[in-house]
Amino acid sequence: MTEAILLVGGKGTRLRPLTVYTPKPMVRAAGVPFLTHQLARARAAGVEHIVLATSYLAEVFEPYFGDGSALGLHIEYVTEEEPLGTGGAIRNVADRLHSGPGDPVLVFNGDILTGLDIRALVDTHETTGADVSLHLTRVADPRAYGLVPTDDAGRVLAFLEKPQTPQEIVTDQINAGAYVFRRSVIDTIPADRPVSVERETFPGLLAAGAHLQGMVDSTYWLDLGTPAAFVRGSADLVLGRAPSPAVPGRCGDRLVLPTATVAPDAKVTGGTVVGEGAFVAEGARVSGSTILPGAVIEPDAVVTDSLIGTRARVGERSVLTGTVIGDGAVVGADNELREGVRVWCDARIPAGALRFSSDQ
Repeated sequence: MTEAILLVGGKGTRLRPLTVYTPKPMVRAAGVPFLTHQLARARAAGVEHIVLATSYLAEVFEPYFGDGSALGLHIEYVTEEEPLGTGGAIRNVADRLHSGPGDPVLVFNGDILTGLDIRALVDTHETTGADVSLHLTRVADPRAYGLVPTDDAGRVLAFLEKPQTPQEIVTDQINAGAYVFRRSVIDTIPADRPVSVERETFPGLLAAGAHLQGMVDSTYWLDLGTPAAFVRGSADLVLGRAPSPAVPGRCGDRLVLPTATVAPDAKVTGGTVVGEGAFVAEGARVSGSTILPGAVIEPDAVVTDSLIGTRARVGERSVLTGTVIGDGAVVGADNELREGVRVWCDARIPAGALRFSSDQ
């Protein structure tokens, strides 16, 4: 297989403020834009030509990746003038594909971190003669996802979107966001209007008698749609729990990028990334976190499972757990921020302004 479509047009609203100035696939995970990991894994699986279906902040992608030659790829870019949904985005880039009608085209979402065996999915598609093949994974609580029950041969039986009652939960298999389409099927998707593959294309194909094949691959899989998931995914890449040939350094307890500075007595652990030009001062403790380029962690601050935006600053003795600090924001000294807090880009929190415990 030689080509793929990567859907990178979403606004990433669940990830704000990380996505105020940066499209979701370009937010850094393990030191590089997350999209770099996907492109590198696709190339390792034999993909040579990739079309990026862009929309939100579309102008950011091409200046960074260019024609893709640095990654051994040929990358093209197509921008949606209006959001077209997953199916509409796929159809919108069809004229950039080189495949013949019966050839396989890989399609994957720009916000899934996975250890999927891409070649195995393509092989399953070809050996079963499917019209579309889907990567399925198993989750403990499938209520937030689309269920995909299959028969004993792996043939898809139905698509059940986000079930809520026990009676609706007929399987723990969910749509994991990677597909192989027969090229001719892509051409049947309606053009120039929003289309959802999950709610319209796949159910429609099934109703028309098409062969949709599921392949369960329960290796590492994580939807990076929330800040907590994104931070965890980055840490898992650094720790080697999630596979990627694009991690810019050895897997280990931390990744400190060139021009970053970590004080000798600072403790940086748990898969933490310290980006270019960032500074972790003496006595600071940082675990399982992402420190983006140019950010500063001041003396004796404690940062756990958090993401600190580009050029942001965390003041002395402040304690952050499960929080997101937007680009350019400043958290003054002696603050305490707990799970779920999001500090917007360029905001200023005065010293000692926020606490969850006594100041004594």
